[in-house]
Amino acid sequence: MLSRWMLATALSCLAWVSVPALADDFVTEKVRYQDQDVTLEGVLVYEEDLDERSPAILMVPNWMGVTHEAIKKAKKIAGDDYIVFVADLYGVDARPRNQQEAAVASALLRNNRPLMRSRMDASMETLLGFADRLPLDVRRTAAIGFCFGGGVVLEYGRTGANVDAIVSFHGDLLSPTLAKDADENKAKLLILHGAQDPSVPQSDVDAFIAAMNTTDVDWQLVQFSNTVHSFTNPSARQAGQSEYNALSTKRAYEYMEELFDEAFDRRGIFFN
Repeated sequence: MLSRWMLATALSCLAWVSVPALADDFVTEKVRYQDQDVTLEGVLVYEEDLDERSPAILMVPNWMGVTHEAIKKAKKIAGDDYIVFVADLYGVDARPRNQQEAAVASALLRNNRPLMRSRMDASMETLLGFADRLPLDVRRTAAIGFCFGGGVVLEYGRTGANVDAIVSFHGDLLSPTLAKDADENKAKLLILHGAQDPSVPQSDVDAFIAAMNTTDVDWQLVQFSNTVHSFTNPSARQAGQSEYNALSTKRAYEYMEELFDEAFDRRGIFFN
């Protein structure tokens, strides 16, 4: 039986499609890498004429994995400011073709937090390895995630990952490691949440806040009014469940950019 999280996410996710060649100013490079005995394949996204050293952004997509829609989102985020690596947490032999397969694939990781963390470590190590041939600044790093990916990047933070910022877009907030490892976070955390999200109800939000309030972690949680699950996904059209919200999406990306400006020290010290 699918959990309430899986049922709601199923309403908005798209099936796996391969990454086509796109006629624009971005390079989209498929990258194979390993985690233990599993071969993974993510996609590196960056502007073709990038000439300044740029922060490294590790992006974990929704439970459908590395899809065409995820690549489009990565391009929007990368712009002319960042190098983005869309992580593959499932492996080349586990490409969800529908919502049911995505539910199974994501559940394997949700139920195995050490494996989830290992896949994230391998993905970040792969991204940072491109510094020898791309203008990638390994001193400025972030991890961002959407839906399933939002919960994954929060889990990654609880490993004590050495990243500057972590941003969760409509991600799940509860985890068996939450109370135990919340204070391990080194990154600045930003949680962007629909105030009427039925997949992540207010009780989950309250539990997350209670755990974070026992720590000294630098965290923010923003709740958007009249907003439900998957609000950054233009394909989400299930009213009251999973639904795209253009205004909340715009504001969410602006919050992310504000955090990056601060975490990457691109605007210096705000107040003395």
